[in-house]
Amino acid sequence: MEILTPKATRQSTRLRVQILLTVTSLDRIHPLSAKCVALVVSAQGCGFRAPQALPLETPVLLSDLPGGGSASGRVASCLPLGNDGKQFLIGVALYNHGNVWGIADPPEDWNCVSPPTTSSSNMAKNAAAKSKDVWPYNLFSNHGETHPGRK
Repeated sequence: MEILTPKATRQSTRLRVQILLTVTSLDRIHPLSAKCVALVVSAQGCGFRAPQALPLETPVLLSDLPGGGSASGRVASCLPLGNDGKQFLIGVALYNHGNVWGIADPPEDWNCVSPPTTSSSNMAKNAAAKSKDVWPYNLFSNHGETHPGRK
């Protein structure tokens, strides 16, 4: 007898990488602060190699990301790498999705921002035009900037 289940679909493309980052557990009961290597990244999270396991749902801070940024998320999976218990593959789901990894040409499905509608883009253009005449924007020249020490 064949059992049919809905096929799981990815929210965004995964990329194989090697990105150094610092992982810090935000749970006092399960402390961790270690330099780790992200092996797989997507707009929703990552998988990194760590020296110890973390329980599911543990909040973590990923810092020292490319560009000096940081991101927070929760442990979504934790698998041992090998039988010795010295390395683990920890999957983290980011709280705020996006390209926090500094990928130069991310896949199209990483675009987490929906395109603006026509009415909202027109309102934004009108607001930008009006703001040029309002303080503090009216203090600046429309001719561009120059550095006083450069000619």
